[in-house]
Order: sequence, then structure tokens, then C-alpha cells
Amino acid sequence: MSRLKACFERLSAESRKALIPYVMTGDPQPEVTLPLMHAMVEAGANIIELGAPFSDPMADGPVIQAAAERSLEHHTSLHDVFAVAKKFREKDDQTPIVMMGYLNPVEIMGYESFARQAAENGIDGVITVDMPPEEAEDYIAALRAHQIDPIFLIAPTTTEERMQKIAAVASGFVYYVSLKGVTGAATLDVAGVVERVDLIRKYIDLPIGVGFGINNAETATSVSRCADAVVVGSAIVNRMAAQKDVKSGQTAIITRDVAELLKSMRVAMDAK
Repeated sequence: MSRLKACFERLSAESRKALIPYVMTGDPQPEVTLPLMHAMVEAGANIIELGAPFSDPMADGPVIQAAAERSLEHHTSLHDVFAVAKKFREKDDQTPIVMMGYLNPVEIMGYESFARQAAENGIDGVITVDMPPEEAEDYIAALRAHQIDPIFLIAPTTTEERMQKIAAVASGFVYYVSLKGVTGAATLDVAGVVERVDLIRKYIDLPIGVGFGINNAETATSVSRCADAVVVGSAIVNRMAAQKDVKSGQTAIITRDVAELLKSMRVAMDAK
């Protein structure tokens, strides 16, 4: 059984929801990522979404675009993402890792090579933002050959017909982008999320994660009442950006700030 499937089944048995924080590999400094991942788990995260930087992150807003720029200043590559995941696995062989990035670096590496290296280094699922399911047959085949879950995004504008296409190829979970536009938007219509999640469940028999606009314990709890997972991205990256000038060797400042946010979300979600 995959780590993702096992994680969601365990949480379901406990009547709990997954907390999925996002971290951009190499932001703001390469040495931050690994201890931050472990601190996230200690704070109550169930799955780690590990960002791979790209020079043209068209689906991301200014906050995560800036994180990618900071990461690329350190020349962070897919190989660095793999290296962090491998190091994480030395102490944690249970928490699933989902890599999130863009197609161009994957195509340069080649689908088979990418999938093989991702699996060898402990990555469980991949979200490739700009790979539509209609064009992903060869890519999905490479991922599945190495037991990696292809995870797809669903937008507020996704049609029911396209949901059915996603249902035919996705595994692990699906990620509902709760707001139109790019990452980092601030206004979340919880009632609208509930309605949309109910519609997605008609067509997709997988756990549903919801992200975008979740920035505090209150919104995390509200979303967790209808979704199977809460994804937190820009709220974390904002805290890291505020500490971007922290000197090397003082990374505990960043991990503490992020851990406090996640702990507040975890406590509130479990108490709902």
C-alpha cells in the first residue's frame, strides 16, 4: 500500500483530516528545507508538499514566485529536491512526500528517469501543475511503473466532464484549488468550497485536498469539515519570506514560526 493511501486510511479511521503544508525546496536557504520538513511533521503535518522551483511558475502568485526566485538563487534543481527527500527518509519513512512543480524540468530529465529517481528517493506523489490529464498518458505510465501517484488539480471552473477524465487517471488524492486565479489569494468562500467538494465527490472516489486561501486555524478548520485534507502554502511561505535574511545557522527561527502556525491549525482541526 502506498504511503498516501495508508495515510488517508489511518486518518479516516481516526476521524481526522490531513494537514498538508507546502515548502519550496531551497527557500530561503538550502539548509532550511530538511529541518523544516521534520518540524512540520512534529507540529502535526500528515503529508509534506515539496516544491520544485521553476523560472516561470505561471500558476503561482507573487509569494510563491518569490520563493522560487530565492530558491533558484541557490541553483536548486530537481536533483536537490530528490536529495532532500532522500535525507528526510533517513529519519521518517512514514510521512508521504508529494512533489509539486512544472513540466519543463521533468521533460528535460525524461519521464522514465524522473519517475525512477523520484521513487528511489522516497517521493510518493507528483503534482505537475501544467500537465493536463488529456496529454499525460505517457507521463502517468512512467509514474505508475514506479508506484508514484499522479495528483491532479481541480479548479472552480473545471467541468463535470473533465472531472470524469481526471477520475480516470488520478490517484493518491485530488487537489481542489478553491479560488480562481493564482496562489496566494486571500478571500475564501467556505460555503462555495463545500458545494464544490460535494460535486467533486460525485465523480471522483479519492480523498479531496483543498488549498488556496487557507491562512489561519479558522479557515483550516472550516475547510476540514468538508474536505479530506487542508493544503497550506502561501501562509507558510510568507513567514519564510519574513525571515529570508536570517543568517545561516539560525534556521530554528524559521522552523519555529512555521511550526506555531501548523500547531494552531492541527489543534483546531482536531477539535472541530
